[in-house]
This record gives sequence, C-alpha cells and structure tokens, in this order.
Amino acid sequence: MNTGQLTSILPLILLVVVFYFLLIRPQRKRQQEAAQMQNSLTPGARVMTTTGLFGTVVAVENEDVVLEVAPGIETRWVKAAIGRVVTPGEPVADEPQADDVSDAVKTDVETDKDGTTGTASERNDGQDTTKS
Repeated sequence: MNTGQLTSILPLILLVVVFYFLLIRPQRKRQQEAAQMQNSLTPGARVMTTTGLFGTVVAVENEDVVLEVAPGIETRWVKAAIGRVVTPGEPVADEPQADDVSDAVKTDVETDKDGTTGTASERNDGQDTTKS
C-alpha cells in the first residue's frame, strides 16, 4: 500500500471515528441511562411518559408499569414509554395551571350580537370562518 492510497483513505477513517465519538457513543450512553431508569422504577415514583402524561407508579410487572393518572384511574404502560422520573422539588412546566385553563375557556366562548353565547364553531355549524 503506497502513501497515495493511505492519504485517500485517511479522511474516510477519520470521518468514521468522528461519527462514533459524536453520535454513536453518546446515543448508546443515553439508551443505557434510560434502560437503567426504567428498570429502577418503584411504586410511588412520579413519572412522565414519552407522550407527556404524568402519573404515579402503582405497580411494576415484568415489562409493564401501572400508572395512576388521576385518583382511581390506572393505566398500563410498557416500561419503554416512561420518559423520566419527576423529582418532588422539580417544577412541572408542562402541566397547565388551573387559572390558565379557565382563561383559555373564557376566551373561547364569545357572545353574539343577539346575546347568545357559544364557540365560533357552534355558531357556524362547525365550519371554520377565520381569515388568514
């Protein structure tokens, strides 16, 4: 193998090494951390699923986790669907506050000229009349 062939292959080898250290290795580390977190779930832990649903772990069975999402409402999830464990002191920005929900409801209901109330879709037989 002469020097010309080595210099033409060297950039390709360097590219593979860079991809390994910048992409493959960190992704593998994140996967291992996620698997460790999912295997260490215990009843009573507050978790967030990958879809953003918050719940409390009630039971852990093989590859399943039973979450209580509201008092008396339990759902079954696979462990891989658990995105993270929520610590008690951690603020949860994804959950809307009660005031935010009531404000959203207030702004959605409008009053017509004749005094009737309802959303725009109720008054227009479900057709969107907003102008772009």
